[in-house]
Amino acid sequence: MRSEVDVVVIGAGPAGMAAAAAAAGAGADVVVLDEQAEPGGQIYRAIESVERDRPADLSFLGDAYAHGSTVAGAFRAVRTDYRPGSTVWQVGDLGKGKRRDVVYSRNGVAETLSVKHLVIATGALERPVPILGWTLPGVMTVGAVQSALKTSGIYPAGNLVLAGSGPLMLQLAAQLIDAHVPIAGIVDTTPPGGLSRAFFHLPRALAAGETLLKGWRMVRTVNRSGVPIYRGATHLQAHGPAQGGGEQGGGEQGGGEKVTSLSFRSQGADYTIDADVVALHEGVIPNTQLSRLLQAEHRWDDRQRCFHPLTNQWGETSEPGVYVAGDGGGIAGGLAAARSGMITGLAVAQSLGLMAEAARDFTSEEQRLRRFIDLSIRPFLDSYYPAPDWIGAVGDDVILCRCEEVTAGQLRAAMAHGCSGPNQAKSFLRCGMGACQGRMCAASVTEVMAATGGATPDAVGSFRIRPPIKPVTLAEVATLDAG
Repeated sequence: MRSEVDVVVIGAGPAGMAAAAAAAGAGADVVVLDEQAEPGGQIYRAIESVERDRPADLSFLGDAYAHGSTVAGAFRAVRTDYRPGSTVWQVGDLGKGKRRDVVYSRNGVAETLSVKHLVIATGALERPVPILGWTLPGVMTVGAVQSALKTSGIYPAGNLVLAGSGPLMLQLAAQLIDAHVPIAGIVDTTPPGGLSRAFFHLPRALAAGETLLKGWRMVRTVNRSGVPIYRGATHLQAHGPAQGGGEQGGGEQGGGEKVTSLSFRSQGADYTIDADVVALHEGVIPNTQLSRLLQAEHRWDDRQRCFHPLTNQWGETSEPGVYVAGDGGGIAGGLAAARSGMITGLAVAQSLGLMAEAARDFTSEEQRLRRFIDLSIRPFLDSYYPAPDWIGAVGDDVILCRCEEVTAGQLRAAMAHGCSGPNQAKSFLRCGMGACQGRMCAASVTEVMAATGGATPDAVGSFRIRPPIKPVTLAEVATLDAG
């Protein structure tokens, strides 16, 4: 089945909801496709269900999360064609009538939308953290733990260890502490001297005083909790019950074996702590799968150590009619993402002839000012929690591509035999050709190849993305209208 619409927004997080509301408010025909069952994205995941069924959980999930109820309510109040549970797996090139096809599946049925303007608001994903043992059962990400806490009110049983760095890990630690969930230890990999690094940016950060205050409160909660904190940690390794049995030091390929401990070095001493669950985190990076599928131009950000699509002031990429709103265009946080979504939605409305340029510019000016204030905190945070520079130097035994079980050593050996970039690595090793389409290894592969070859990440590049970008069944493909 193929339908023609003005605008398709992919993702119903802060940016997607704001973009859809702005465009629809001006009279555009807007379809919103989102994989989740409710609006909110990762930041406000399941906020409507929590408010309706588990309102007491808002006491530990926090005011910032609770604000998502207002955001989702405003989105619901605007007339859009919202289609939850929809997985987009193909976006075509610009065709006749300056339209492109968006193919998605919902309830086992695939459908096609022919659109004039596409807004990609797929947000961020957690940076892969390739350490020895990260493929063991029981090793997950901080974001996954938080998602389970929001969606279902569940949390890991046994000894839970949080390991990594960044605001999200701090937020989860504070939420778990407020919920009286025991934490066996916090292994903080933030390099020493954070305040010294970030002090230069403090004056500007004061403009986002409320955000700073929230951060300080979270730090106070964690420091007063009594949870053991190991600062400046390096050389992380997760272990299973069998030691010395190949990569990961725990024989994770062996059926029911799972993580049992985490070892690391902190302030000159070596530690090993028991762990039933290890949650890793080293910041977030833009989700560029769709923008790369469309071959939009991307650039490497040295400060945040990630690729992001190049966009103009309205969020439009190098591909005509394709916009990126929110963290998918560069990590900025939920508040700034909503502002960018609003700006993009206004631009789309103006491009459709539903709004004069003067009205678009006037309305967007306030959003730009507010976004500037929201972004005041970013240089401070990026300096205090610098993106890890050790990923390119991980040991040869560390698995980079989880789907195909490709190690850093195999990648380096392929480079020695003439492999010149990530896309050629697919031919050598099948690296990046698994079900995740490189989401869990692309950033690490670029880092390792750049460090090994003495090149810049921009020069190395990243994987070319091919459809389908998400797993899809033949039965779903067969439901497509042959016409």
